[in-house]
Order: sequence, then structure tokens, then C-alpha cells
Amino acid sequence: MYLTKFFTLDELTVSETAARKGIDNQPDALVLARLKRLAAFLEEIRGLVKRPILVSSGYRSPSLNRLIGGAARSAHMSGLAADISAPGVSPRELAALIADSDLEFDQVILEFDRWVHVGLAEGTARRQVLTARKGLGYRAGLV
Repeated sequence: MYLTKFFTLDELTVSETAARKGIDNQPDALVLARLKRLAAFLEEIRGLVKRPILVSSGYRSPSLNRLIGGAARSAHMSGLAADISAPGVSPRELAALIADSDLEFDQVILEFDRWVHVGLAEGTARRQVLTARKGLGYRAGLV
């Protein structure tokens, strides 16, 4: 099922871990509505970078999120976050393009220089930009 022109529900809910462990990772109606909003945001990022956006992690059910060690209040569980990359664009470049844009986001996190976490807010967006470093936690900005 396509949520937008380029993003499908399967793409935003697929999880090898969930499949392997028999965890139901299908969203309810509220989360599905949020995933449609997230897919529209990913379309905006696609337009910004003029390249396909690859989603490595989207929606995570609470049980899946716990199993993989996700944050207790992860926006992935509400359908408002995705971990992404773009072919031919480094994660740092992708994070900077989004952070410097006028796109409305809650969080952009450069995760270990390997992917970019993007999150949306249910209320006022914080436009928080962070860098995650192994052993150092989260730092403000792209460092």
C-alpha cells in the first residue's frame, strides 16, 4: 500500500527482527495516519536532496522497540520517526541539508556517521539537531 508516491507502508514497517521473533509490527489506525504524515515528510526530503531516500527503520511496535533496545519514548513507536540514508550523499551531508532547510522537523540526528534519524512532533517542532557518538552519547549540532 502506497502512503505517498514513493513510500509504502511495508517500507515503513518492515523489520527483520520482528519477522524473526514473530512480533506483530503492524500499526493501528492512529499510527497509520502518522506514518502517512511521515511519508509526506520523507517526500519533502527526497525533493530536497533530489535522490531516493532509503528507510532502514520506520515504525516499531512497543515490543519490537524494547527488544532492539530503542529509547523508551522513541518517536518510532508512534509512527513519527525514520532512520534514513540517500545514495551518493553522506549521512553528515544529508543531516546538514535537512537541518539547514525550511522543512519542519522535530529532530535530525546524525547517528554514528552511518544514518540520519528524522523525527516529527505532534505539537510544536523543536528543530533539534544532534550527533550521536559511540561512548559519548548525544551532542548538540552536527559535530
